[in-house]
Amino acid sequence: MSEVSVVEGGAEDGAPVPDSDENRRQVLYWRLLARLFDPEEQASLESASVAVVEDIGLPVALLDPTASVDSVVQRHPDLAAEFDGLMTPEPDADGERDRAAEVRRAALVSKVLLNVFSTGNGTVTAEQLARWQSDAGWLERALGCRPGDLRGGRGGAGRARAGGGVSPTGTGVGTPAPDLSRLIPEIGPELGSIEAGLVQRMHLREVLADPALASRLTPSMSLIEQLLRDKNNLSGLALANAKALIRRYVDEVTEVLRTQVEKASVGELDRSVPPKRVFRNLDLDRTIWKNLTNWDPEEEQLYVDRLYYRHTSRKTTPQRLIVVVDQSGSMVDSMVNCTILASIFAGLPKVDVHLIAYDTQALDLTPWAHDPFETLLRTQLGGGTDGTVAMALAQPKIAEPRNTVVVWISDFYEWRTDELFESMAAIHRSGARFIPVGSVTSSGRGSVNPWFREKFKDLGTPVISGHIKKLVHELKTFLT
Repeated sequence: MSEVSVVEGGAEDGAPVPDSDENRRQVLYWRLLARLFDPEEQASLESASVAVVEDIGLPVALLDPTASVDSVVQRHPDLAAEFDGLMTPEPDADGERDRAAEVRRAALVSKVLLNVFSTGNGTVTAEQLARWQSDAGWLERALGCRPGDLRGGRGGAGRARAGGGVSPTGTGVGTPAPDLSRLIPEIGPELGSIEAGLVQRMHLREVLADPALASRLTPSMSLIEQLLRDKNNLSGLALANAKALIRRYVDEVTEVLRTQVEKASVGELDRSVPPKRVFRNLDLDRTIWKNLTNWDPEEEQLYVDRLYYRHTSRKTTPQRLIVVVDQSGSMVDSMVNCTILASIFAGLPKVDVHLIAYDTQALDLTPWAHDPFETLLRTQLGGGTDGTVAMALAQPKIAEPRNTVVVWISDFYEWRTDELFESMAAIHRSGARFIPVGSVTSSGRGSVNPWFREKFKDLGTPVISGHIKKLVHELKTFLT
C-alpha cells in the first residue's frame, strides 16, 4: 500500500517531491487491478480512489462496479463525449503530457475496463447480458470504434484514431503511454470470448420463452451462435423469439456488408457504348476545358457549343460464384458472415451464386442463397470436418472454369488432406479462380492448418485470413 501513502503523506525532508497527479493516476490503476483479480474490496485503495475522484470533480458512481456506464452517463451527460476515443487520445501540440487530464482519463478508463472485464460468476440474466453489451460498446467507443465492431457485430472493425493511449500499468513520471489501437486485433476476440461465456451462463431457453426478457437481448455473434446451436430444441414462443433475434442480426450485418460491396469497384468502363446524354452524366470540367476557345473576354462569357458526358456503362461477364463453407463448430462466425455475403452477391446482375455447407456431410443451400436467414436456419453447426464430401458437390458446378470463382472457407483441419488438396489444385489448374479463406470474421482472428497454408502458398493461391473486407475486395475484383 506504499502507493496510497505517497498520495497523502508527501516526501521526507531532502527527498524530491513526488508528482501528485502521477500518484493519483497510479492509485486508480492499482485499484482497477485489485478489483479485476480479487472481488474483495481493498478498503485503503477504495477510500483513496474516492478521494481522487472527488478531488478531480468526477462522480463517485464511476467507482461503483454495479453501475453501468449508461447509468453514469445518463446522470452526467457531459461525460459521454469523454468516452469517445478515450484510449486513443490526440497528442498534445507541445509534446508535453497533461498529467491532470491523464488522472481524469484514468478514472474513466478504469470504469469501462472494470465493467467489461470483471464479469463475476454464476447465472447471467438477460438484463446483465444487455448491460455488459452496452458497457462493451462504450469500450469500443473508447478505442475509436463503433459499438459492436470489435465483437464481430454489425459493423466491420472500426478504425481507431491515431495517437497515444492510456497505460493501466504505466509507471514513473514521463513514461509515454502506449498506443492502445495496436491492441485492437487482440481485444476484439477477447470481447467476443467474454460475451460467449456470458451467453453460456444464461438460461437462454427460459429467457426466450419470456417476451419481456427476450426483448432485452441484443443480437450479437455469440448469441446468434448459441441460438443456431439450440434452435432444434426450441419451440413455440421461444423459437419465434430466437428467429426474431437471428433475423435482426442478419438484417443489420447485411446492411453493413452491402455498403462495403457497393463501395468496391464494379468493373471497367465500357467505352464502346456511347454515354447517356442525361444531366447526371454531364462532365462539367471536361465541357469547360474543351470549350475554352469560345471564351469572350469582352463579355466575360463562355459559349458552349458541345457538351461532354461521362461513360457509365461497365463491362460485365456472367460469372459463377461457388461458396463452400465449413460449418463445424470452429467456423460459426465465418458461416454467418459468408452466408450473408453470398446473398448480397446473389443480388448482383449476371452473378450466379451457389452455396454449399459441410462438416462430415455436405448440404447444397443454393436454393436459399438469396435469403441468409432461411439459409442459417437450415445449417447444422458442429461435428467433424470432411471437405471431400463438399468437393463432390462443388466440382460438377464448374461448367465454365474461366468464368468461375470457388471460395472455400475453412480452418482446413481435415483428415483426408492429400485427396482434398489435389481436388483443389485441379480446380486451380482448370482455369477457375480458387480462393482459400481461413477466416471471415469481423475481428480477423482465425487458425489455419499450417500444412494447407504452405501448400496453397506453393500453388500460388495463398490463404486469405483476416477481415471480411479482404474477401469482398477479392470477389469484386474477379466478378466485375
